[in-house]
Amino acid sequence: MSGNEILLDTGTNEFEIIEFYIDEKNGGNESRDYFGVNVAKVLEVVEAPAGLEAAEGAPHPSYLGTMSLRDMILPIIDLSVWLEIERKDSEFQLIVVTEINGVVTGFLVTGVTQIHRIGWADLKTPSKYIADLDSNCITGTIELNNRFVLMIDLESILAELDPTMIENQEGAVSAPERWSALIVDDSASVRALLNKNFLAANFDVHLFTNGLEAWEGLKAMQKKAEDEGSSIVDKLDVIVSDIEMPQMDGYTFTRNIKEDAVLARLPVILFSSLITKGLHHKGEKVKADDQVTKPEFGALTGRAITQIEKYRAKRAEA
Repeated sequence: MSGNEILLDTGTNEFEIIEFYIDEKNGGNESRDYFGVNVAKVLEVVEAPAGLEAAEGAPHPSYLGTMSLRDMILPIIDLSVWLEIERKDSEFQLIVVTEINGVVTGFLVTGVTQIHRIGWADLKTPSKYIADLDSNCITGTIELNNRFVLMIDLESILAELDPTMIENQEGAVSAPERWSALIVDDSASVRALLNKNFLAANFDVHLFTNGLEAWEGLKAMQKKAEDEGSSIVDKLDVIVSDIEMPQMDGYTFTRNIKEDAVLARLPVILFSSLITKGLHHKGEKVKADDQVTKPEFGALTGRAITQIEKYRAKRAEA
């Protein structure tokens, strides 16, 4: 399954998900819970081998050890255990094999339904209570075929299992003066870490939870600057955006910025696990100034400072 073939044209504010389910034992009743992840992160779906069980001394009870898959040794996570769902036993189960941040992992589920094309505008954000939980891995909900599908943030699961994925701060630098950054990411834990890093790097930070909210906030900042007889480029220095977000994705957000004559004078950095060699052209098409792959948190502030300095040099020459 190729992410290059699956992902739709950049800036359409659409994407495709693979829908899977977990059959739950709920007392004397049984139910089926539906979930989804971006197809671009899925390599394949394979049948689960028999005999998978929790590994002794594992970092989390959901860790089921490893299985061989061609030339790979694949770690397996029981998604039902992670989600605290009592899964119904089944003779036939599936492994959704993903590649995220260069890490290949298998997630055990009951079954897979199909691939859906949806618009980010149709993906509803979870309640504020859920969204603000640091341990939350649900980034949104969407109604498909008269049922609700929960979008799973697999990165947050992997990061909690291996905190070193996001704790490497090598390469972090500070701005030479107080600058300002607009940061948008739908993950509460990622927002918190980015906020911490940019504050430490001598930035004022404006945080948003999705592309639509960030776009509306940016336009409001632009209008306020104009009302004050100033320009947005005097109030804001850089924009850092995730790609996968409810309401408006990072590609569409970036395209909107670069199509605005004034806002286009601000550097935009895309920060996402979707940034790979095969998908780098997507960001280039919407004229992103830089693209940084999660979890390179430490390098991000330095890359932002580099872009700010480039743009300031251009304005000085104009």
